[in-house]
Amino acid sequence: MAVEFSFVSLPFIFMIIGTIETALMFTSQSLLSASTATAARLIRTGQIQQGAGDPEETFRNAVCDFAAILIPCDDIQFQVLDLEDFGAADDLPDATFDENGNLQNQGFSPGGVNDVVLIRVAYNYNIVTPLMQPVLTNTGGSTRTMLSTIVLQTEPYQFEN
Repeated sequence: MAVEFSFVSLPFIFMIIGTIETALMFTSQSLLSASTATAARLIRTGQIQQGAGDPEETFRNAVCDFAAILIPCDDIQFQVLDLEDFGAADDLPDATFDENGNLQNQGFSPGGVNDVVLIRVAYNYNIVTPLMQPVLTNTGGSTRTMLSTIVLQTEPYQFEN
């Protein structure tokens, strides 16, 4: 019985570790999407644009506060671009990344009242399990780039008294 267990134990342990790795990866992606939606709400309602302080830092803090459970804040990258209209989102190129897998920064422009805004938030998830790297990576290395994108129109948040 010990011989049979030795044949089964190593693959079983790798399967368990791979399952945990995959679950953490998908949880991180879900967390990134939810944190993007939470921070995007601040742009949609004008709280970023009309708030005191640096709008970019406020947005970063909103993303990080929600995602900090699994995602280190220093590893989160984002773009916030003001667009002409929703059709302009189709004309934009896909998100571009540098040789290190970091999102190319195209600025932070949260727009104004009734503007269309594109929000991209990226995170490079480090895959720890070597046997899972060939299956889970999309960068050719040991990371998987996760990207959450939202296109929204800001609300008419400037009201007359």
